Formats: sequence, C-alpha cells, structure tokens
Amino acid sequence: MEAEDVLAGAFAMPRTSPSYPRGPYRFVGREYLVIAYRTDPAALRRLVPEPLVPAGEEARFQFIRMPDSTGLGDYALAAQIIQVRLPDGTQAGYVHAMLVDSHTANSGGRELWGFPQKLAKPSLTVQRDTLLGALDIGPVAVARGSMGFKHRTLDAAEALAEVAGPGVTLKIIPHVDGRPRICELVRWQLGDVVLRGAWTGPAALTLASHALAPLAELPVREVLRGTHVVVDATLEPGSVLHDYLAEGEAA
Repeated sequence: MEAEDVLAGAFAMPRTSPSYPRGPYRFVGREYLVIAYRTDPAALRRLVPEPLVPAGEEARFQFIRMPDSTGLGDYALAAQIIQVRLPDGTQAGYVHAMLVDSHTANSGGRELWGFPQKLAKPSLTVQRDTLLGALDIGPVAVARGSMGFKHRTLDAAEALAEVAGPGVTLKIIPHVDGRPRICELVRWQLGDVVLRGAWTGPAALTLASHALAPLAELPVREVLRGTHVVVDATLEPGSVLHDYLAEGEAA
C-alpha cells in the first residue's frame, strides 16, 4: 500500500475496515423526548469548561430513537445537555454526557465530533398513554423520563429550539504517550431539518447515581417542560470553537 493510498482511506479506524462510513449522515424519523429541568448552579459552574459559561440553571435530558440513520443503522441514544453561552454570546447546548447502544455510532461520534459517548442501553418507547425514555447500564436503571403522549401540539419554532440549536462538545484524543493530541471545543449543528411533528405534555425525570455514568451530578430540582419532537435532519460537519493546546502554546 502506497503512502497516498493510506492517506486516501484515512477517514476512520481501522483503515482496512472502518467502523463507520463516510458522511453525510442523514437521520429520517429521528424521535426525541426532551425533558428540560432546573439543576444545581454550583454543579453547572464546576462541569462547564471555559470559555463557555452556564446560561442560567437549565439542563436537558434527551432520549432519542433513530430508526433510519445513513450508514449507522437503527439505534438509540441518551444525552445530558447543559445550556451555555459561547464567547460571542450565542446560546448553545454543551453535551455533558451521551450514551448509545451502537458501536458504529459510538466510534463515529467520538472520533469525528468528540461526542462524550459510552455504550449503554437507552430506549424510547410508547407505553399505552405514556412516552417513556429509559437508560440502563447493566441491571441499573440510571435514568427514567416520561411524558403524556401527544397531549398538546407544540409550535414549530419552540420545537426546533429544543433540538436544532447549536451544540458544543469537548473533543479529547490522546497521543500515544497519553498526553492530549487533540483537546478542543467543537461546535456542531443539525441541518436540513424537516419537522414531522411536535408535542408537549406533563413530564417527569428521575436520575440515579452510577459510578461510571455520573448523570445525577446534575440533580433534578424542578422539571420545566417536556417535549416530543420528530424530525428528519442531517448531522453537519463540525468546526473548532476553541483549541486548548494552541492556547497553551501561545502562553
């Protein structure tokens, strides 16, 4: 294999049989249960990396079902999002934690956008009159979210504000000796969003302590709203918002 051949196929690991295909990644029928809640402001200040700053006391827990995802297949995801302000004042969602049930999605999300993903068992189902989000790690029920099923139609702008705003991740890839090779904030966004439906209703969220999934570090003080949204969307390429290593070199 010539050097140029190595580079031509160097878009994912392993080189000879990548764990995910090249993008773009289009999601059809991407279904969300989003529960926004008020949490501990001291915990937010401790967990949000500079130069981001918390935007109030709001966090969001998302349960997402993705039955038709280009190259990634059919999988589910749970995420804990902190509302922050970027250095330019824009409000965004900082992805504090993300858990998926697919190795393909797990490796692609970590390597490309820096999503803080780990393998677990998330799900989003309809149980009679209730939309139920669940996150289990082994036998432990780590998160349970519920909402009355389609109680009230939601305005399109409100729905898109819950799921289609800019997001930020902290992407870390180590060097071979364990030092950071990449350490940066990445900005990402969903594009070409087609709203299929959006609803709201009474909602509840419970988080349990787990040593390797410390989601309860952002405790539920008050549930603010529940949102059920179904969209088609494309996960767009990200951009580097802040490079911690370049900052260190400049100092």
